[in-house]
Amino acid sequence: MQTLKAVIFDLDGVITDTAEYHYLAWDSLANELGLPFDRQFNEKLKGVSRMESLELILSLRDTVYTDEQKHRLAVKKNEVYKEMINKITPADLLPGIENLLMELREAGIRTALASASKNAPFILDRLEAAHYLDHVVDVNMIASGKPDPEIFLTGAARLGVEPTQCIGIEDAEAGIQAILAAGMYAVGVGAPAQMQKADLIVSSTAELSLSLLQSNFKKKS
Repeated sequence: MQTLKAVIFDLDGVITDTAEYHYLAWDSLANELGLPFDRQFNEKLKGVSRMESLELILSLRDTVYTDEQKHRLAVKKNEVYKEMINKITPADLLPGIENLLMELREAGIRTALASASKNAPFILDRLEAAHYLDHVVDVNMIASGKPDPEIFLTGAARLGVEPTQCIGIEDAEAGIQAILAAGMYAVGVGAPAQMQKADLIVSSTAELSLSLLQSNFKKKS
């Protein structure tokens, strides 16, 4: 039986919720380009990197963009997004997350962040939550984004633990796929229809606790 030694968190939708800021920033760019972007299409961008998200949005029309143009568009979106997230405070930590992070630290269970956002360190600073995490792995450190397992495997390696000793917590289907492909126990936050492959599903971060994670991890291992 494996012992739980680490928990690796996604950022958006698990630690805090900046999804609306991402949507508004992409919507601003899409409007500028005359693309038919909406909230339904935005669901496809969850857990996906900035450049991959841009490619999906640009695919809404057959216009060809150079790599330089794409880079400028991605930077423009990110500048709008960064202006919005300047408003983030510790009050924007999702329900139950600070308590869970404190429980994990007190129990000696290591923690890491596995985020598709290049702004993850800035957001953690705004949340005043960086000290709860032993390592932060973002897309700057990996070659392949979710659903590839690289980001979670990198997190486990940085923490010095085996993937089978880890729980990964995600709110996006691509993230759940990445956790499972890494050989970790997958916890999904959100609607069961979107999280159906996860080992454990909770409707809200408020349901998460160390006892819940440990008891379910033991059952699976």
